Amino acid sequence: MLDCSRPDPPSLLEALRPVFNQSSIRPVMNASTPTYVSINFILVGILGVDEKAQILTTYIFQTLCWKNEFVRWDPVQCGSAWITVPRKLLWVPDVVINEFMEKNSAPFVPYTYLFNDGLVLDQQPVRVVSSCRLDIYTFPFDMQNCSLSFNSYLHRMTEMQIGTKMSVEEILEHSKAVMATKGEWELVGIAASKFQFPATDGEIYEELRFYISVRRRATLYVVNLLIPSCFLITVDLFSFLLPPQNVDRCAFKMTLILGYTVFLLIMNDLLPVTGNTIPLINVFLSLCLALMVASLLETIFIINLLRGSAHYSPIPRWVRLVVIDMLGRLVRLAPKPKDLEETIIQNPAAQEMKVICLAAEEGDAPKQKGPLAEEKSLQELRSLGRNLRAIRLQVEQQLSGSQSSEEWIHVGFIIDRLLFGFYILFISVSFITIIIIWVNSYNTL
Repeated sequence: MLDCSRPDPPSLLEALRPVFNQSSIRPVMNASTPTYVSINFILVGILGVDEKAQILTTYIFQTLCWKNEFVRWDPVQCGSAWITVPRKLLWVPDVVINEFMEKNSAPFVPYTYLFNDGLVLDQQPVRVVSSCRLDIYTFPFDMQNCSLSFNSYLHRMTEMQIGTKMSVEEILEHSKAVMATKGEWELVGIAASKFQFPATDGEIYEELRFYISVRRRATLYVVNLLIPSCFLITVDLFSFLLPPQNVDRCAFKMTLILGYTVFLLIMNDLLPVTGNTIPLINVFLSLCLALMVASLLETIFIINLLRGSAHYSPIPRWVRLVVIDMLGRLVRLAPKPKDLEETIIQNPAAQEMKVICLAAEEGDAPKQKGPLAEEKSLQELRSLGRNLRAIRLQVEQQLSGSQSSEEWIHVGFIIDRLLFGFYILFISVSFITIIIIWVNSYNTL
């Protein structure tokens, strides 16, 4: 029990000088008695998350509380139940945060509270730059779970024991009440666990680990990144409705791809940079660009068929079987039945006989003109038959080339319809996936 000469702070400070001289040793009467240190903190702000460096930066008010057995005085005799003294004059537990990556740059508080029953209350702000294993696979709907591990650097469990007096619910409630930052991240939960690990000397040391769960506010990324991407790919989807025979689809699609590329370059700063995993949003944006490029190449292919299919060789049998017969029925573009009346050409020999009969029926006068006139008529009929054969061959070639051209054009339209279906499927699956991940990010705490 300390003896104060007067009930004022100077006399109390004078009575505490013997205690200050013992600041280099643990404040216990018996060396086998462990010192219990209570660790609490309030999370004031989430300053940032560096995905590339895997670092979480927070600002906390740390509170350490322990008992100094060398201190006890009568508050009536000394005039006060507590006093503030410089921290360097008292023994302070060597509690550290294992995840610390940088030196504490928060303002230094040089004083601690000392109470008449020997209780020491040490409060100070700490800017914690801690390592954290970040998983950004579901960016920007991700939730990170980082830990702050408190333990003594030198003292084992037989010398110092650590714990917390506040429950994690109280820490979370107070942290949300005093949270000073309303930026990209929000605090969603705090949990705590105590662990015991063997040291190299065979002793046991304790570790108090707090798990801090933070969730990214995704509205900024949805409005500035996802929605414009969905709009652009939807515009490219509706470009399939433009008739390639009359409208220059290529110029429209090239302009759209150029605009989307510039948009991705501008929004590149919003995307996370890390080498561990590829976020789903990067895959989504890459697929959007790939579909736009595929639609441009498909449009070039169709225009080439429309303009130059007349000079192509007949369509191969396997292409007719796979594309026209199978894929055509799948996309509801089955081949049209051939019109027999337009393709059947009568036998030229029959036409020649028909012409001869008609000529014989038209009059018997040539028979009365003699053999010379009859032979002349037969020569003219033979010449007419040869001309009919030539005409037939030419018509067959034209009809065959026209049919081959129509089949190639039909192949192009089937591919166009198939890619249109892939577009609709991709957009539908993307929208549903984004909504599910967004909803789950708010349901998972």
